[in-house]
Amino acid sequence: MHKALLVSDLHLEPSRPDITSSFFSFLRSVHTRCNALFILGDLFDVWIGDDEESELAASVARELHLLHDSGVDIHLMHGNRDFLIGAEFAARCGAQLVEEPHILELEMQRIVLLHGDVLCTRDSDYMEFRAMVREKSWQAEFCSRSLQDRQAYAEKARAQSKSATSAKSSDIMDVTPEEVLRLLEELGLSNMIHGHTHRPAVHELDLPFAVGGATQGRRVVLGAWDTQGWYCEVTEAGITLEQLPPHTQSAS
Repeated sequence: MHKALLVSDLHLEPSRPDITSSFFSFLRSVHTRCNALFILGDLFDVWIGDDEESELAASVARELHLLHDSGVDIHLMHGNRDFLIGAEFAARCGAQLVEEPHILELEMQRIVLLHGDVLCTRDSDYMEFRAMVREKSWQAEFCSRSLQDRQAYAEKARAQSKSATSAKSSDIMDVTPEEVLRLLEELGLSNMIHGHTHRPAVHELDLPFAVGGATQGRRVVLGAWDTQGWYCEVTEAGITLEQLPPHTQSAS
């Protein structure tokens, strides 16, 4: 049976070795359980360019490449924290960069995959910022700066984002339901998997349009790995949302 596993929002950083350890344990356990692994953004809490060398990035690349070498196809999508991951780092991981929206085709299923931030259209300030930093010209100028300057900018942006987030309502921070339906209708699909909101759930959808004669859909939201891991499993039988045990402090 063909099977794909999907994760999102690990937010790996040196100060959280428990998350890194749990992720590596997960990777080592799945090589016989799936044909493909999709990482739907925010693998890292911050990424300022492929030219930054760190032990964390090196160890993540090693573990992912080991999974690739075992025969698992690895697909890496940008998130709102690590949108500067480039082809160089992807190659070190044995991974393929995929753009959103990406259509996962498995057996008889076709599912749209996204990080999820593009669906949060009610957060106008963030959407404006997102449009700016996703411009190739902005990214080229940013990556031309010194690593020290880029790191300082990232730390400032993260602090400002945290402050702004605390002042926004819960609804603004979540996806816009109408945008979910608009995108599904545009793509002619009924099922979606994404992360970003850190609100793991399976949402049954009443579609105002028909897909293959059906008017029911599903939106599956992956959870963040702050206290425990979350993943989706996609087989010919359907989509399931699974959770892992809480992290421990054991070394990777």
